[in-house]
Amino acid sequence: MTGQHTPRSLIVTFYGAYGRGDAGRPAGPVPIAALIRLLGAVGVDAPSVRSAVSRLKRRGLLVADRTDAGAAGYALSQDARQLLDDGDRRIYGRPGAGDGTGEAAGGWLLAVFSVPEQERHKRHLLRSRLARLGFGTAAPGVWIAPDHLYDETRHTLARLELGSYVDLFRGAHADFEPTEQAVRRWWDLEQLAKLHHAFLDAQEPVLGRWADGAAPDHGTPATPARGDAYRDYVLALDSWRFLPYADPGLPPALLPPHWPGVRAAKVFAALHDRLYDAGAAHVRAVLSATRA
Repeated sequence: MTGQHTPRSLIVTFYGAYGRGDAGRPAGPVPIAALIRLLGAVGVDAPSVRSAVSRLKRRGLLVADRTDAGAAGYALSQDARQLLDDGDRRIYGRPGAGDGTGEAAGGWLLAVFSVPEQERHKRHLLRSRLARLGFGTAAPGVWIAPDHLYDETRHTLARLELGSYVDLFRGAHADFEPTEQAVRRWWDLEQLAKLHHAFLDAQEPVLGRWADGAAPDHGTPATPARGDAYRDYVLALDSWRFLPYADPGLPPALLPPHWPGVRAAKVFAALHDRLYDAGAAHVRAVLSATRA
């Protein structure tokens, strides 16, 4: 899951990091020329950018618009903004650390769905979306997640018009089996650990290079250091942002000792702190040059 930098994924990552504006103000459309240049820095050629943008437009995540100067560009749709806003809480912070008792903070969220046979394609869609949200399987047709996923789950089901097929329940685990054993049935923790290790193998050396070298330039002129910071940050974010969905933020008391997700989260946080602002300065320079 980590390290597979597809053009479509990288475009979503770029907009999530640098295409939403600031101070509560939505960003304007990104000129296609700037998008091609910015995605080229992370290894995506121009035809692939155009093809991926077209697919994201068909999915309703990007909308065609023109900049103030009249250049053709693309901005996020309202649905895409909601999707990215929901993702921020997971990607930039790990909620649900638990209360030390082995339960998820706030308890558990259960999703039980029933889909008529004539609409069985929606059954597959529901299963895939719940899995992508980080739900585990407690029993056939019964999905479970930490309760902090409630709002995001509701937003996702409503956006996909699937809410009428699902009942959501909130509560505590009260079974004969200890919760720390049950979660090993609900989630494949061994596979999750492998994903975290893959991220660490790829990104710890990147953090090491920046920690050993000079800090990226935050000034106004375009510099190689700022461009490198942008590239490394976007690639790191593109790998990281899937992990908090595969691993929904289970309480430490329920996880094996020395869980690699803790170190992976710290590595990403350090890369964000060191590289994000310099990357933003690089994006502003590219946008300014494109509009000139």
